[in-house]
Amino acid sequence: MVTIDDFLDYLRFERNRSPLTVDSYAKSLGGFQQYFESREGQLSWETVDSDVIRDWMESMMDKGDMASTVNNRLSAVRSFFRYALSRGLVDKDPAYNVVGPKKQKRLPSFLREEEMDRLLDTELMWPDGYEGCLARTIIIILYECGLRLAELVGLDNQDVDFVNHQLKVTGKRNKQRIVPFGAELEAVIRDYQAAKAELPSADAAALLCSSKGERVSRTLVERIVAQSLSLVTTQKKRSPHVLRHTFATAMLNNGASLESVRRLLGHESVSTTEIYTHTTFEQLSKVYRNAHPRA
Repeated sequence: MVTIDDFLDYLRFERNRSPLTVDSYAKSLGGFQQYFESREGQLSWETVDSDVIRDWMESMMDKGDMASTVNNRLSAVRSFFRYALSRGLVDKDPAYNVVGPKKQKRLPSFLREEEMDRLLDTELMWPDGYEGCLARTIIIILYECGLRLAELVGLDNQDVDFVNHQLKVTGKRNKQRIVPFGAELEAVIRDYQAAKAELPSADAAALLCSSKGERVSRTLVERIVAQSLSLVTTQKKRSPHVLRHTFATAMLNNGASLESVRRLLGHESVSTTEIYTHTTFEQLSKVYRNAHPRA
């Protein structure tokens, strides 16, 4: 006979699972057992089938449970049936082919173009001296090129091609891509390099250095970005990745193709880039509602 208690003991003593994990499994399995025992037909662990599991999932979704919560509970049921099948306590695993609900993708956080314009076009936004020059350079590179944090930190002087206005970017798994940039960024980088040359000693290879002359760290860049974005937005997320999202959203809003943005971002698949189409549609919907007299 299959019992939840035997399975929980297996988790505790054979798998060394934490008390918190065991308690979570106990609640999920207890909830499922309560559900199938309340149905007609006197169901048991030995007689439930995949349809019962799917109905249980649907009932949770109808109550407003999030997809992640339903998937976690389904995972507990899957583990239970794998255990029972391995010990010959059930003839089949009814959870084997059951697929959990897809998690809803969160829309990426981004800044509006007018917010970025206010930040970049107002000189008073930037601290004096080298720190202000570095901060402005970091913000503009992230916004104009859509780089990841690690890609920015890893930039070397030799990666900047002023003749062709291109950055050679080393992304995930050391894959390289070429990202174009404009005259504004060229002027910003040249001004920054002149300021960096005044440092007593600076990393000869690194494009971006701290005031101590060391290659910028992830922590320093994150702090600079958070402080800079706080000047123009109240949103909670103010990370380098927000500027990457802002780059992609601005490109699509101004007519760039999805494939072009995919290549600029270094995404493996266009399906990853498609999340930004939802963002731009949100903007279009807002414009429509505000502009159309019958909307």
